Amino acid sequence: MCKLICYSLHINTRKVIMPHARVSTALLAALLAASATASAATPAQPNITAQQAQINKILGEISQKRIESHIRKLVSFGTRHTMSETESETRGIGAARRWIKAELERCGAGTPLQVAFDSHMAPVSARISRPTEIVNVVATLPGTQAASKDRMYVVSGHYDSRASDVMDATSDAPGANDDASGTAAIMELACVMAKYKFDATLVFMAVAAEEQGLIGARHWATQAREKGWNVAGMFTNDIIGSSRGDDGKVDDKSVRLFAQSIPATKEMSEAVRQLVATGGENDSISRQLARHTKEQGERYVKGFKVSVIQRHDRYLRGGDHMPFLEQGYAALRFTEPAENFDHQHQDLRTENGKVFGDTIDHVDFRYVANVTKVNGAAMASLALAPSAPQEVKLRTAGLTNDSTLVWKANAEPDLAGYRLVWRDTTSANWENSKWVGNVTEATVDLSKDNVFFGVQAVDKDGNVSPATYPLPLR
Repeated sequence: MCKLICYSLHINTRKVIMPHARVSTALLAALLAASATASAATPAQPNITAQQAQINKILGEISQKRIESHIRKLVSFGTRHTMSETESETRGIGAARRWIKAELERCGAGTPLQVAFDSHMAPVSARISRPTEIVNVVATLPGTQAASKDRMYVVSGHYDSRASDVMDATSDAPGANDDASGTAAIMELACVMAKYKFDATLVFMAVAAEEQGLIGARHWATQAREKGWNVAGMFTNDIIGSSRGDDGKVDDKSVRLFAQSIPATKEMSEAVRQLVATGGENDSISRQLARHTKEQGERYVKGFKVSVIQRHDRYLRGGDHMPFLEQGYAALRFTEPAENFDHQHQDLRTENGKVFGDTIDHVDFRYVANVTKVNGAAMASLALAPSAPQEVKLRTAGLTNDSTLVWKANAEPDLAGYRLVWRDTTSANWENSKWVGNVTEATVDLSKDNVFFGVQAVDKDGNVSPATYPLPLR
């Protein structure tokens, strides 16, 4: 309609200025009014490509020097094995967790950052030889917008370490890369981001007992589900410290981001069943979160690539995002491009001239800082943006070659509107978009059979939510 009005107005305006024009002033005024009304019906889209000043400030404050200092301090505890010393102030997992908590409290002083232990007793199991206290260190930065503060984004690293024997609680296990690197990253993010305000809540966790079976993360994720917490996204940073692979090649300009498709469960939920029925296996909530993270990470950390790996983790392996996946949350894993297994889960030793062990001399601190910045860009953009649209549906009642999508209105007071995104069925990332304004239904002249759709919410500052994939509406 707008195109028709604008085209008619253009022709009639030309007639006004041409000799012998016979268009009345009243008609011209009516056409101008109609054009203005049509334009007002769909307000202009905020600038979604501009970088947010707050996010740039946050990334500019992330310190490679502090990250290095934190990794060195964690290594200094000798071992951080889950069943290691807890009374000493200088050695073992007890000293490590008390230092992490104290450091987060120190850097968060005068800010809203809330730091606490999350503790429970783990019974004897395959990798726990005696009942053991498992303690996560959790720093929470509450959201400031009433409509968004219950929405949470979680970022973690695990602070425990291990030697070759997963039950060896006494030998030195410095765990510089696995996973002092991830723990240092989340500590730096917490300390920097605590000074800023976000609509949604951010949770920074140093989790325990990852090496004993993801115990600390599973405890927190289970609590979150039982208490009905709205965890809208979760990242774990595990082994993000080295840019040099076991073949000696250096790749310091990329990070792997593992993203699950549909969950590998015995029984499908109805939502997953409909996802599969419409070919949306690549449009799970974790894949949507990964697309958002890749886009924002590469936008703000120039020259750095986020390589989305379409698996939940490395082949038949796992990390602390998996308990969140089990609870139905969107969760991703950051890991360096090529692991060196001589420096992972190894006793400190030298054999035939080859050095084994996860020591600090194999950590690239600049690389860790860049991965930390990618995390920061993604977390900040998510916590500033509206929530992903809910109850997104694609009308299927009639046979048509266009597509109509409907969704539930967002509650955020600073919402500007929505945009549709779509891509070819063979493409991994969104390729096209259309701004539709602050509405809850939109029709596009594209066949639902030929593309994949999503709907994103946009606020007045241009912050964009992850996309939501539409399920069929009959």
